[in-house]
Amino acid sequence: MNTKKYISPGGWFSLKYPDVWNEFEDEEESFLFYNPEKWNGNFRISAYKDRSLSYAEESLREELKNNDQAVLKSIGRWKCAYSCETFMEDGAAYTTHFWITGAGNVSVECSYTAVKGTPVTVAEKIIESLEIRDERKQYPKEYIPVRILEINEINMACEWASTQIKKLLKKDFTSSFADIAHMQQIIDSGKFRPQQRDIWQMFGITFGTILVNEMDGLDWITVIDGKKEYPALRFRDTNLTVRPMTLISSRLLADGTCDLMKEYEKIKEEVEKRL
Repeated sequence: MNTKKYISPGGWFSLKYPDVWNEFEDEEESFLFYNPEKWNGNFRISAYKDRSLSYAEESLREELKNNDQAVLKSIGRWKCAYSCETFMEDGAAYTTHFWITGAGNVSVECSYTAVKGTPVTVAEKIIESLEIRDERKQYPKEYIPVRILEINEINMACEWASTQIKKLLKKDFTSSFADIAHMQQIIDSGKFRPQQRDIWQMFGITFGTILVNEMDGLDWITVIDGKKEYPALRFRDTNLTVRPMTLISSRLLADGTCDLMKEYEKIKEEVEKRL
C-alpha cells in the first residue's frame, strides 16, 4: 500500500495513511482521513498531552477499567484498549471501532467507522505507523501533503487579498495570471509599508495560489521545520520549492521593491528545467 505522511500541528505525532486518502475538515483537535473517490471508512485521530509521563498508560488502563467492552489488543508495537459499537443510519448498519493508545505523556484516541463487516486492516496499518514525536528531538525538515490547517490559511489569505484588490482597484480577483499586475499595483502604490509582514505574507500566499493555478506540477505542501510549520510550494517530487509567504516581504525589506512578474518568470524557468 502506497502511503502519505501526516504530522500533526505542533508535531505531537505522525502517521502514514493510504495515498488515495485525504485529510478533511473535522471538529477541533480531531483529524479525519478517508478516500474521497471510493469511500471505505472514516479514520479519526485525536491526541491529548499531560504533564505526567505515564499519562498514556493511565488513559489505557482507565479505558479498560471503565469500558466493559474494551479489551487489550496489540497493533504492531502499540498496546491498545479496543472496543467497537454498531449503529444504524439510513437503513444501513455501520460499526465504529475505537482504540486508545499512546506513549509517555501523549494519549491517542483513534476510531474507524465503516460499513458493518468491513475489515479494519487499513485502520490498523495506520495505527501501526503511528509515531509519538519527541519534543526534545531535533527532526530534519520534512515536506508533507498540505494539511487542512494550511489550506484554511491559504483560503483566508486569498479572500483577504481579493477584498483588497476589489476595494483599492475595483477589480475582481480570479487567482489567475492577470492578477499579478493587480497585486503589483498595490505593492507599488505604497499603501502598505514594507515592515507590515502579515500583509505581505497574505499577498505572498495569494501569489502562490496563482503559481499553482498557472503551472502544472506545482502544488501546495506543508513544511515541518523544527517548531516552524508553514505552507509552501513544491514541484512534483523534486527539490524545487518556493516559500511564497516570505517572498514579497523579503524583497521589500531588502531593497524596497518586489517585481512579481520577474519572480513569476524565474519560477517558471525553474519548473520548465525539470519537465
